[in-house]
Amino acid sequence: MPAGASPHDSAILSSDTDAAVERRQIDAWRRQSPIEKLQVVSETTQAVLNLSLAGIRLRHPMASDRECFLRLASIMLGADVVRAMYPDAALVTDLDHR
Repeated sequence: MPAGASPHDSAILSSDTDAAVERRQIDAWRRQSPIEKLQVVSETTQAVLNLSLAGIRLRHPMASDRECFLRLASIMLGADVVRAMYPDAALVTDLDHR
C-alpha cells in the first residue's frame, strides 16, 4: 500500500479498481432484486457459452453443430463423462485435446 494511503483506498474485489468505484458497484448489486441478480448470472453464463462455442468453431471450422456441442460438453464435463453420456461422442476422436 502506498505511503499515506488508507486501507479503504484499495478495492477488495479487484486490485485495478478504485475502492470508491467498487463500493458503488457493490451498492448497485445490493439494490438488485433476486430476479435481477439471477438475470445477470444467466446472461453472463450465456455469453461465456457463446464465446466458448465461437472458439470451438474457430478451431474446428468444418465441425457440425453436434460436434461443436460435444466439444463444449467435453470442456465443461470432461471427455470421459461426455463419452459415457453421448455414444456418438466416440466419433470425435480428439475430445481430450479440445
